[in-house]
Amino acid sequence: MIRIGDREIPQALYLAPMEEVSDRTFRVLCREQGADVVVTEFVNSDGLTRKCGKSLRKMDFHPGERPIGIQIYGQHLEPMVAAARMAAEREPDFIDINAGCWVKKVAGRGAGAGLLKDPDHLAAIVSSVVAAVDIPVTVKTRLGWDENSIHILDNARRIEDAGAAGLTLHCRTRSQGHSGPADWSWIPRVKEAVRFPVVLNGGVMNAEDVVRAFRETGADGVMIARGAIGSPWIFRQAKEALAGRPVASPPPRERVELCLRHLRLFLEAKGPRGITAFRKFYAGYVKGYVHASKVRVSLMAFLEAGPIEERLRAWVDELEAMEREGRSIEAHPAPTPQADDTAGLPVDPCGDVCR
Repeated sequence: MIRIGDREIPQALYLAPMEEVSDRTFRVLCREQGADVVVTEFVNSDGLTRKCGKSLRKMDFHPGERPIGIQIYGQHLEPMVAAARMAAEREPDFIDINAGCWVKKVAGRGAGAGLLKDPDHLAAIVSSVVAAVDIPVTVKTRLGWDENSIHILDNARRIEDAGAAGLTLHCRTRSQGHSGPADWSWIPRVKEAVRFPVVLNGGVMNAEDVVRAFRETGADGVMIARGAIGSPWIFRQAKEALAGRPVASPPPRERVELCLRHLRLFLEAKGPRGITAFRKFYAGYVKGYVHASKVRVSLMAFLEAGPIEERLRAWVDELEAMEREGRSIEAHPAPTPQADDTAGLPVDPCGDVCR
């Protein structure tokens, strides 16, 4: 059970904070598709204190996105406190501290997962941020720096003692990055060590994974990252699976209409440059059907929305004609996403694969 404000959410489904993915347009779609809680792209505390336009814009959100958290990251206490106060002025439902980003340009400077190398400093940041704002503060972190320094039980206690309202655990170490399986066995151990809610993250790629995560770990919530890129309906499917109903895959026309709506919202927010930035989403919207790779490649060449819409609608017409003729429209073999498959995924400015 997750409690945010006066709302209690059983088996809460979160959209993860992903750089260049979890912007306002995508968060709105995911909320409509069943996400219970969304979190912004991670915001650099130094960028906020310098009043960088990009950092400030990342905190913008629509009231319809609630409940929403603004995630901040940094290595120094004072900028993190200042950033938290600036974030709190936007009146989100909570502030989340990033203590899990593994890439060298972040962790190597002591931010993100770099905070795991100095638990006292991490606890001090959490405590100071909690004291600086009047809204709940949560933390997203990892098991440890590497397999020889998994101190999540002690860190979780420190984070709770510092006043945090909850913890999201990416069940891999910093050295793993996003490779290898996520070790969910740590979730029940962490829940035994603390009293606040614990949200599972890592290795959640489909509705069946969501059901298994709740059943096997007793997590209070599940955060979905890569599994939602280009597939915002994963939240709706997860809700169906959790309720014991058959999981329905959206037909191609529904996928295309959602993709085109996403594109229109994206262009309204980003302007013409959004055409190229949107390319990362095509693979998810068209995967699993015949000629999907050809369609995706052709879409990459277009620099205006009109030809994109024409190409996608023509493809759907072709698929529906095939169905009327009794021919299969599913790709053979149907692609199966793997937890460590990074092909075609967006990268953030630090070179991190969004997951």
